[in-house]
Amino acid sequence: MPGSILPFESTDIQPEISGRIVQLNIQEGAQVAQGALLAKLYDGDLQAQLRKLEVQLEIAQKTEMRQAELLKIQGISQQDYDLSLLQVKSLLADIEIIREDIRKTEIRAPFSGRLGLKKVSPGAYVSPSSVLTTINQVNNLKLQFSVPERYSPELRNGMEVNFRVDGSDKMFTASVMATESSVDESTRSLAVRALVKDKDPALIPGAFAKVRLTLSKSNEAIMVPNSAIIPVGRTKQLFVYEGGKAMVREVVTGVRDSTNIQVLSGLRPGDTIITSAVLYLRPGMDISIIE
Repeated sequence: MPGSILPFESTDIQPEISGRIVQLNIQEGAQVAQGALLAKLYDGDLQAQLRKLEVQLEIAQKTEMRQAELLKIQGISQQDYDLSLLQVKSLLADIEIIREDIRKTEIRAPFSGRLGLKKVSPGAYVSPSSVLTTINQVNNLKLQFSVPERYSPELRNGMEVNFRVDGSDKMFTASVMATESSVDESTRSLAVRALVKDKDPALIPGAFAKVRLTLSKSNEAIMVPNSAIIPVGRTKQLFVYEGGKAMVREVVTGVRDSTNIQVLSGLRPGDTIITSAVLYLRPGMDISIIE
């Protein structure tokens, strides 16, 4: 079944506020650590406001200390002292707001990962809708694929799946980590995500994967080529060779893959299945087998 390789984490890097870029540290394809500074927006006006508030705070704190001494000797009322203390606390809160606004001018990596292509240049004016670059966590990868809903009860966390990718003959392994909470109504399939256990240069986020999932094993299962099955209404039939004639059999099928399908009933071990020219056959038609 088809699948896709996904990064363990992936997100667009966007600023929280609007502003002009004054520093850009995005190196395309570089590996960065969590918290690394990727870009800096202009904050000169905010820094000036912060210095102004810090001066006001220093004066307010001195006033509060003087009035605290006066309060001890009942030189002022409690209300006057409370107003000076309120002024100090209000300035401290304003300073925290300004510092938070300054923090928003620093755009940092939300997690360790590899940067994508740069989409802005130094000096550009950006807004919260602007995408500066992308970051992908590629040290760990995920595999996403879908299975038909009838097989969903057989899935469980920790189940191993095998898959291949184009450009490599190696068979890789992944472990099921989670499934979607509901079945897709349009495809009647359940989305599955698995954690890739291997590390290989061929495993690139976005790569197409051919997934092989073994739900159960049976050494006595009867498997026939998909081309031998003929859908007839809600039933399925195939032709078997009996005594020089093509005889039709109605069968019940089970799991299938890209080449074979399981027959649950309607066949016996040793039956000879007709796999070619089945659309031209009629029940009871004389045929001969050419080796």
